[in-house]
Amino acid sequence: MAVALMLASAPAQADPTGTPTYRALVGVGSDTTQGVMNGLSEVVVDGTGTKLIGSYDAVPQGSSITTKDPSTNPACTLTRPSGSGAGVTALVNSLAAGNGCIQFARSSSNNSANYAGKNLTYVPFATDVVAYAVRSDSTISKKLTKAQLTAIYNCAGGVNYKPLLPKFGSGTRSYFLSQLGFTDAANFTSTPNHTCIVETDATSTPIEENVGTLLTDPKHIIPYSVGPYLSQINAVVPDVHGKAILGQIDGIAPLVSNVGSTLVRTVYNVVPTGQLSDPTYASVFVGPTSQICTNTAVIVKYGFGLNANCGNTTLTTP
Repeated sequence: MAVALMLASAPAQADPTGTPTYRALVGVGSDTTQGVMNGLSEVVVDGTGTKLIGSYDAVPQGSSITTKDPSTNPACTLTRPSGSGAGVTALVNSLAAGNGCIQFARSSSNNSANYAGKNLTYVPFATDVVAYAVRSDSTISKKLTKAQLTAIYNCAGGVNYKPLLPKFGSGTRSYFLSQLGFTDAANFTSTPNHTCIVETDATSTPIEENVGTLLTDPKHIIPYSVGPYLSQINAVVPDVHGKAILGQIDGIAPLVSNVGSTLVRTVYNVVPTGQLSDPTYASVFVGPTSQICTNTAVIVKYGFGLNANCGNTTLTTP
């Protein structure tokens, strides 16, 4: 894996720090893209140099965040949305309430079909690869095919495998399962042929995606995103990869370039369609000359690939 291209620096903060305390564009949701959006939040500014993005991490699950000044907007202290689905749902709820608490959602999958009629636009900004992770001391092959992964997650792999899945609502989970031919659902792990899959950790907490320290058994196997993995091992985000190493799928190793890998996906920022013409939204999200799309060094630094469609606004939920 070509990690030498990555730039080392201090880990990004989990939530906005410094000034201003409350940012014009608040984002929540995906675990996968929280690191890169934290990095972008440090460089995306308005004409006066004021930071515009306030990106709140998906963890710790169940904790509270305050996204706007509580003296003027007390509704904006809320439970932290954790995962792509939760992030988009929180954006939809904020729009319906008209409270201005959330301006965009991070989504590592195209879950737009779940939000028909909500007038959202899924704006691509980078590419990612989903691999599988096992422990370095595992006897599980580091070279599996999609067919073999499908069998493992169909509980046909036998006693040598203990498959894990991130929590329901995770974009990584839904994308990984879809690529194996499965349809994700809240009860997926209790349906026939899938009861061997575990989706909670030792404390019965839903498994957080891209956390290698949760692989506590050499028989564990779990989907893992390359972007966060590279960010972790290069210490630009807190390193939670533990003993996790990424395996090849169909003979193709996950690459920092994200070109040619097996499970390549687009990652998005989801914004209200009606705000696309707003100068602040447009300068940050819209088109190839937007600030997110032109800060390519930050995108690469956090392990993601550049996306030829960055800033495109054609994917909408009518």
